[in-house]
Amino acid sequence: MNVSITLRFLALMCFAMTAAADDVSDALVIGDTFEIESSVLNETRRINVFTPTVFGEPVKKPLPVLYMPDGGIDEDFLHIAGLLQVLVSNGSMRPFLLVGIENTQRRRDMTGPSDDPEDQAIAEQIGGAAEFRAFIRDELFKEIGKRYYISQERAIIGESLAGLFVVETLLHEPAMFDTYIAVDPSVWWNRYALNETAAKLLEQEQATSRRLFVAASREASSADGFQAFISGLGEPSTGAELIYSAMPEETHATLYHPAALNALRALFPADSED
Repeated sequence: MNVSITLRFLALMCFAMTAAADDVSDALVIGDTFEIESSVLNETRRINVFTPTVFGEPVKKPLPVLYMPDGGIDEDFLHIAGLLQVLVSNGSMRPFLLVGIENTQRRRDMTGPSDDPEDQAIAEQIGGAAEFRAFIRDELFKEIGKRYYISQERAIIGESLAGLFVVETLLHEPAMFDTYIAVDPSVWWNRYALNETAAKLLEQEQATSRRLFVAASREASSADGFQAFISGLGEPSTGAELIYSAMPEETHATLYHPAALNALRALFPADSED
C-alpha cells in the first residue's frame, strides 16, 4: 500500500468514526454531579446525587437523604443507586435521595488516629475522620439543602474503612444521622480500640433514638475482636438500636451488595411512610 492510498484510507476511517459519533444518542444520565470547594479539607470534592422515581415519576415531597462515602462513579455509587431504584420501584422501601462522596484520600478520611505501626503504614496520611465529618456536617449538608427538596431525616452507609467511619460517627457525633449502616466495618483499626469505648459512648442521650445496622462477612463474624465489639454494642445500657446481620455465606469482597439490599429493606420499608 503506497502513501497516498494509506492517507486516503485513514481519511475514510476518520470520516466513518465522525459519522458514527454523530449518530450516537445523548449520554445516559442517572443523576447529578457537582463539586464543592471545601475550606475544611482544603480541596475540591466531587459529589454524585441520584434521585429515585416512582413508576417513572418524580417524588413530589421532601426526600430523606442517604449519604455514602466511597460514592464515586468508579466506587460504590452506581450499585447502591441501582438497589435504591429497584427497591423503590417494587415497593420494598420508601424513596431516599442518594448522595455519594467521591474519594480523594480514602484512608485519610475514613480513619481516626492510630498508634499501631501496621495501621500507620497503610497510607501517607491517616486519622482525618474528624475533619471529614466536619466537611459533611458543616459544608455538604448545607449544599444538599440548597440544591434539593429534602426532609430532615438522614442516613449513612459505608463498607470496610467507610463502615468504620460510619460507626465512629455514631459514637462521636450521633446527632449527625438518624440511621447508620456499617458493612464489615474495620473495627480492628487501632487494635480494636473501639471495643473499650463503644458501649460507654452509646449511653449518650443523643444516641438513644439512633439505629445501627451492622452486617458481617465470614471473615469478620469469625473474628474474636469483632464479636467482642458486637457484644459491647448489644449491652442493655446502650441507647442506640442495634440490628446485627451475620452473613457467613459472603466474603468481604461480596458482602456489600446483599447486605445493603437487606439493610435498605429492613430499615426503610415503604409502609413506614407518613
